Amino acid sequence: MRKIGTAGVALAALAVGTGAMAVTAAAQDFTLRIQTHQSRESLPGEIFAQLIEDVEAMSGGRLKIEGFWSSSVVGSVETFDAAASGILDCDMTGAAYQTGKDTAFQFLGDVMGGYDTAYQMYAWLDYGGGRELADELYHKFGMHLVGFWMQGPESLSSTTPIRTMADLQGWKFRSPPGLETDIFAALGASPVVMDFGEVYTALETGIVDGADYTALATNYANGMYDHTSYATFPGFHSMPADHLACNLEVWNSLPADLQAIMYVAMRKAALDIAMEAEVRNAQAAVELTAQGVEIIDWSAEDRATFRKFAREMWSVYAEQSEMAQRVVDSHIAFMTQLGLITEGAE
Repeated sequence: MRKIGTAGVALAALAVGTGAMAVTAAAQDFTLRIQTHQSRESLPGEIFAQLIEDVEAMSGGRLKIEGFWSSSVVGSVETFDAAASGILDCDMTGAAYQTGKDTAFQFLGDVMGGYDTAYQMYAWLDYGGGRELADELYHKFGMHLVGFWMQGPESLSSTTPIRTMADLQGWKFRSPPGLETDIFAALGASPVVMDFGEVYTALETGIVDGADYTALATNYANGMYDHTSYATFPGFHSMPADHLACNLEVWNSLPADLQAIMYVAMRKAALDIAMEAEVRNAQAAVELTAQGVEIIDWSAEDRATFRKFAREMWSVYAEQSEMAQRVVDSHIAFMTQLGLITEGAE
């Protein structure tokens, strides 16, 4: 039987019985201050609220979480440092925000063009060697990775069809900074870095022809298809993860049973958000099709070609740090096991 990592051991927390609860009832209470950049109304915001309830219920009230939504304490990109310095206890934003510290963080936050499903990325963390690498990386910066969650592959929205790789030539679209911009530029597209709030005006005025915004259901709920008529689904290019990372000293101060409860709660949250997003995205695809939006599913051949170009850019980022190279090598080895990358493919 394959050995389960630290998070797997956490399942023991679910076995806490009434007798054990009686013993710990008088034990010290703990509170964790955690900030997310997501809003309360978003799917991740809802899941975060449920995680808070789950932790309190499983711990019998010994561990409480004081949650902060929408970057209400510090800015999104400042949350990691705020937790590391003690302003907060834990960060629930994205690992990719920390790429400036070490490019290895990019590949814990979003393996662009990598995995097809959230479940594959989850499996890499606890069954593909990711947990050990993450511990080494996060601990270097005074933090500990509890886990991450993701809503699955994101969709591209466009005013013009992007049915094949060839349609990316000259396609001008809103893109986040970093690896994605580099990959799409290499493929002949014209990515434009801008904040979320600028996207709708940019589409209306023709500054961009499309946008990488988020998952299909969220794009739909936010009115993206009032301005565009085409969407890629299922997505293929990006699957960002939000991590739960805690101050290492604070984490080490928690008793083992509370650490285990945190692992279990995060794994439940990761499963919940992936399942809920899968259902919502599928429903959105049906409704958008009925409204005349064309849903485009890229061919296996085009997906493989995109992954090939993405891998070339992974190498560029991997060369920037020894840890990044190790993380990329780990992903490639695991993707090869899953058949996402064929041996010897370049």
